[in-house]
Amino acid sequence: MTEKLSNAQIAWRAAQDIADGAYVNLGIGFPEMVARFQPPGREAIFHTENGVLGFGGAPEPGEEDWDLINAGKKAITLKPGTAFFHHADSFAMVRGGHLDVAILGAYEVAETGDLANWSTGPKGVPAVGGAMDLVHGAKRVAVITDHVTKKGQPKLVERCSLPLTGVGCVTRVYSSLAVIDIEGGRFVLREKLPAITMENLQNLTGAKLHVTAPVEDLICPEL
Repeated sequence: MTEKLSNAQIAWRAAQDIADGAYVNLGIGFPEMVARFQPPGREAIFHTENGVLGFGGAPEPGEEDWDLINAGKKAITLKPGTAFFHHADSFAMVRGGHLDVAILGAYEVAETGDLANWSTGPKGVPAVGGAMDLVHGAKRVAVITDHVTKKGQPKLVERCSLPLTGVGCVTRVYSSLAVIDIEGGRFVLREKLPAITMENLQNLTGAKLHVTAPVEDLICPEL
């Protein structure tokens, strides 16, 4: 496959679209990397389902306080104004529409905006978890992901084949090859790597890509 963005570069690109002062929840794992790349002059307020708001980055190795963790059980630091609250209150914030953005990973995203980011089976995740609440509680839901699976199969598809996390919830995908909006039940291409042709990108995408405006170059710094 053609040259692609690293996970850090995908996370950097997603971070550029987070507004100053936005309340943001980052999914467990890869999406947590987005917090490292807040643009200068902007500061997001990060929320975690286990009941912390406005926390800081990861501590230095050896400086962890394991009473201070996020939903992914990773150590966090405190900032002035960091708030702690009950798990139920945390989900009340999510379900009450108080989060501006949720950024999640994905196994599959459909052109209709359906999201599958958990699976069953021997190596699957045992339950959908808080993502089910996040995708319908946050005002905007974005996905960061490799464009294809490890076997080279498209992750952006016409219809999801795996158990759904949410229906019609995703509005933008930041992949290793492109930035794609979901509008009117279709994938609309906004940016792509300069090195990949439209034909090759379409061949790696499991549903039709639509172009409604000039496609910008997807350029990220070396990270």
